[in-house]
Amino acid sequence: MHFRRLLFCLLFAYATADLPMCKESDYHFEYTECDVLGSRWRVAIPNKAQTCTGLPDPVKGTQCTFSCSEGEFLDMRTQLCQKCAAGTYSLGSGVAFDEWDRLPTGFVTLGINTNGWDVHTDCSNSTWTAMGDYVASNTDECTATLSYSVNLKKPGSVSFGYFYSDSSIYFEFFVQNDQCQSTDSTSRWMKISESDWSHHEVQLNKGNNVLFWRTTAYTLLGRADKAVLVRNIAISGVAYTSECFHCKPGTHSAKPGSARCAPCPADTYSNKGATVCQQCDPDKYAEVSSGSCKVRPACTTTDYFYTHTPCDARGKTQLMYKWIEPKICSETAEGSVKLPASGEKQTCPPCNPGFFVNNTSNTCQACADNFYSNGTVCEKCPVGTEAVVGLEYKWWNTMPSNMKSSVLRADLEDSVRRTAWEVAGEYVYTIPGDRDTDYLMLTLTVPGYRLPLAKGGKQSELSRISFVFETSCSADCTLLFMVGFNRWENNAVEQWKGSNRKQSYSYLIQSNNTVSFTWTFQRTDNSSAVREKRYSIDVAKIFSIHITNVLGGVASKCHQCAPTSHFGDDSACVPCPPGHRLVSDKVVGGAKGTCQRCPPNSIVATEWTAGEPACVACGPNTNNNQAYTACFSDCTASMPTTSGALLHYDFSPLSNVTSFQSGPRFTSKGLRYFHHFSVALCGKEGRAPATCLDNVTEHGRAVRGHVCQSLAVPSDIRSQNMVASQPFVIGDLLIGVSADTVLANIPSPPWLFPSTSDLPDVIFYYKSAETTQACKGGRSATIRLRCNPTLNTVDHITLPSNCSEGTCDGCTFHFLWQSQHACPLCTKHNYKEIVSACEEGIQRTTYVWQQPLQCHGGVNLPAQTASACVTLDFWLKFGVSTGTVAAALLIALICYFWKKTRKLEYKYSKLMMTSGGKECELPTADSCAIMEGEDTEDDLIHLTHKSFLNKMKVYSRKRTADGFDSVPLKSSSSHLQKEEDDSDDA
Repeated sequence: MHFRRLLFCLLFAYATADLPMCKESDYHFEYTECDVLGSRWRVAIPNKAQTCTGLPDPVKGTQCTFSCSEGEFLDMRTQLCQKCAAGTYSLGSGVAFDEWDRLPTGFVTLGINTNGWDVHTDCSNSTWTAMGDYVASNTDECTATLSYSVNLKKPGSVSFGYFYSDSSIYFEFFVQNDQCQSTDSTSRWMKISESDWSHHEVQLNKGNNVLFWRTTAYTLLGRADKAVLVRNIAISGVAYTSECFHCKPGTHSAKPGSARCAPCPADTYSNKGATVCQQCDPDKYAEVSSGSCKVRPACTTTDYFYTHTPCDARGKTQLMYKWIEPKICSETAEGSVKLPASGEKQTCPPCNPGFFVNNTSNTCQACADNFYSNGTVCEKCPVGTEAVVGLEYKWWNTMPSNMKSSVLRADLEDSVRRTAWEVAGEYVYTIPGDRDTDYLMLTLTVPGYRLPLAKGGKQSELSRISFVFETSCSADCTLLFMVGFNRWENNAVEQWKGSNRKQSYSYLIQSNNTVSFTWTFQRTDNSSAVREKRYSIDVAKIFSIHITNVLGGVASKCHQCAPTSHFGDDSACVPCPPGHRLVSDKVVGGAKGTCQRCPPNSIVATEWTAGEPACVACGPNTNNNQAYTACFSDCTASMPTTSGALLHYDFSPLSNVTSFQSGPRFTSKGLRYFHHFSVALCGKEGRAPATCLDNVTEHGRAVRGHVCQSLAVPSDIRSQNMVASQPFVIGDLLIGVSADTVLANIPSPPWLFPSTSDLPDVIFYYKSAETTQACKGGRSATIRLRCNPTLNTVDHITLPSNCSEGTCDGCTFHFLWQSQHACPLCTKHNYKEIVSACEEGIQRTTYVWQQPLQCHGGVNLPAQTASACVTLDFWLKFGVSTGTVAAALLIALICYFWKKTRKLEYKYSKLMMTSGGKECELPTADSCAIMEGEDTEDDLIHLTHKSFLNKMKVYSRKRTADGFDSVPLKSSSSHLQKEEDDSDDA
């Protein structure tokens, strides 16, 4: 062993015997890996192997947590921090990435299709792209990820600037540590940029950290309008910095110890590592942060703009032309144009409504409270009226104090200080620019809105902004209208492409957090035209802007006091009780009002066109609320049938807020998304409304109403299954509940949901007051309730098969809700009774529902009943007995009447025999005649006993010629018989 070591030393000594001694330029110093105690050694490393000998011995190094401050570097020879020289910079214990001619070493970008369905989409080119001063994301529906891995020796941070203005892109930044744990999902979503670059910073832990910037563009058009831009990424807490970096061209650092390089101003330039910026020659110009100067072009008509001067002391104004700043064209170059002369002075137009001219300063000032103006003089609102407070701009001599114009250019630091929109008397317009890709922004800021709550209820809407505009373009220009819901969230709500004729647009403001409105105009988004200005004549004009109910606003008119307005001690308005409307009576010098009660089950409309509130009847099966400001359904309804019967319904089990989704939809790039709906069908006053959220940003926006919709995209975050965005209200006013297929001009075609049942569907009709460019009359919704006794779920809601997104025209939405709770209440007409046979003296009655069953709830099915009964044998015996008794009674009656008949015959025969033979004469009375009531001879006849055969013979004796039966009389016949016998004997 010792022999081998000795041999190695001899060979090494022989090999280095002829090598020269190392100079300081032949080697450099590095630190070894840190041990468990956090210590390390400084060792010398030759720049080239086997070139010199005599390297310095290793020495004890600084602690692993040692670092220098910003603007300093670690001198490895002395192991002390030194300031960076002028023209260089350093972050100390960090690294910075501010040049993006290509992706710096260590950055990885990847485009993938995150759709979980079997959709073949090529995302290989959907990556982050270096654009010189920044890196830009993709704008299609693939997911593009930019990642960077860094090992921190101590806790540090990462910061970067970004521009994110398109809400159709989901932009998130998160960090994974050694355990692959990601940043909390509540803070990973980036906030929308308002009008300038935003700054974001995240603290990092010691150890390995992987940084992720990830975007997914979501739009039904296939591409987003604007990419996400990221620049100036700085990471602190990394290993030491042993050298300073030279300033890039267009920047400089004048003093030693600079942490960053400053950009060169306009018309100056600098080379790499510059300490000062050089001035360009008079015939040349340079933009901010330029590395060279360019020759000034000849001035053209696109290098100046026109505007109106403010009113002077005499109330005059004039048209004036100005060069666009910063001016880069040359007036002395061949073919250049001159600045046109100013126009003649003219009388200033009136002030904007709600303002008046101050005779002292000839400026427009706002009218006082309870005063109104058409732009000339202020007048006090008459008694019984109130000022309609708002902001209205229709004359543009000066830019209003609450409006700001700016140019947004992604690669310019001072872009926000440029002018983009200028006043021109009757309108404000976009002036020509030196780049067609610039974003020309006009921002209007408001402090808030008058609170809607008042005595008796609330107003129908918080506020509304309306504006009249037009665009004239020869390229693919875009006018974007954005709403700032707070100081960090600015969302696009509408856009117009290409040329658009003069038209108006209205947007309903539903939140008091809506504090700004921005109009952004871009002449083209073609990246190849970033340095050109071929479309400078393309222009956007805004003629008027009107916002209602603004705090600190002014009034252009007065209207009758609304029944729900708030009246203080100094108010001239007298509120009417709930359910009453104020009707004005015109008098000299003003107006006074009287309260008239509205008809039953009606509301007092808070918007009217004739200057007075109107009574509006609630729709069928609805009732007014206590404040008489809205109609609602208590979840009960009654519907007549074609036969005249009345069906009663109870939808209370369906009253809770119900959410459902459409089937999966796919964009042109295969991104999967859903339409998420939320419905609050009915309920008592004050019930919870349906809510749709925007949970993309940290402070999400929510809309509320009877029916609302949002777009849902699946998320790969464990704590967040769906990411919802772009919420809007479909229906916030209940029109009525009816079986008719049309109500208040809202159709519900039966062919959308064919039915084979003869039971009518019950339809809820809703409407929204919010209008859009496509739905100028507002959106509406119909929910068709269909009886299905077999369904016990409460969320079986489907969309039309012909209109899979719930709407066929984008404005009217249709839904089918099937449930057993949608059936009419059961009554006694819905069941029948079945009577069983008599068994053992008991007969049972059973009640069953009629089939098919078309009811639910209501009356219960009666229980089975039992009653006593008799069998067939009993009735047979009863019949025989009854027949026998009836026969006996009949025989007795026959005998009785026969006897009575014989008596009458006897009496009549006796009378006839005693009549004396004269026709038509009655016999004379004698003492032997039978007196009335005497029955002596009758008794004799019956006492004379004869046999039954003799009686029958007498009864069957033929009648005499006179029609009477011969009846022997005891007193005379026996005497005559005796005389005849005597004569015969003789």
